[in-house]
Amino acid sequence: MCFICGERLLTPYAAHDQRSELQCGLCNRAKPPFAQAVTYGSYEGALRELIQLLKYQHIRPAAAVLGGMLSEAISKLGCVADTGRMLVIPVPLHRRKLSERGFNHSELIAEAALKREPGRRLSMDTSVLKRRRETQSQTGLTRHQRRENVRGAFLVEKSPVVAGRSALLVDDVFTTGTTVSECARTLLRAGASKVFVATVARTLKLEAQTIQIIRNVRTMAAAG
Repeated sequence: MCFICGERLLTPYAAHDQRSELQCGLCNRAKPPFAQAVTYGSYEGALRELIQLLKYQHIRPAAAVLGGMLSEAISKLGCVADTGRMLVIPVPLHRRKLSERGFNHSELIAEAALKREPGRRLSMDTSVLKRRRETQSQTGLTRHQRRENVRGAFLVEKSPVVAGRSALLVDDVFTTGTTVSECARTLLRAGASKVFVATVARTLKLEAQTIQIIRNVRTMAAAG
């Protein structure tokens, strides 16, 4: 997997140097605003059905199961134990969508995940990040159209809460990363030190990108 975005890679040389961090071609060419994105599994089969039960059929007990999965994804972030009290921020819904659905599914999943993390210093704040304008569905849009669709759609209302802290964005599915990238940019502009992403599922490309093995220059230089 790509160390940054989590995309599936072809890794014929991955075992040659365990100190190397594998990156997909896209992240190597244009590094995303978030430091790392982790996920539990692929958005297909039973996992996809479970997410849709929560989002579209409003079967709220599904959030508890998905929260356990999200907790496992969060455990993949080696940074969590070393970043102080990380701020957990669910990707917000627009107020009209929230009114229609009656709940933010990402918030329910995050709440369930945090109940399983008593030893971690994680705190959730749902009032920091807001979606100030409604966006159309990203389905069927090109990458450029997706970026334009969410550009400027979010704002931070409590900059002092974010300033100098690491933030963990939580969502149900990572598709192309456009939405979480826009959220991450908004949080960084508000003063967040780093932004990480954790999702229950990820849409993996059918064909893996050509990998780029990125070596840590300082480590290699120190090793001679």
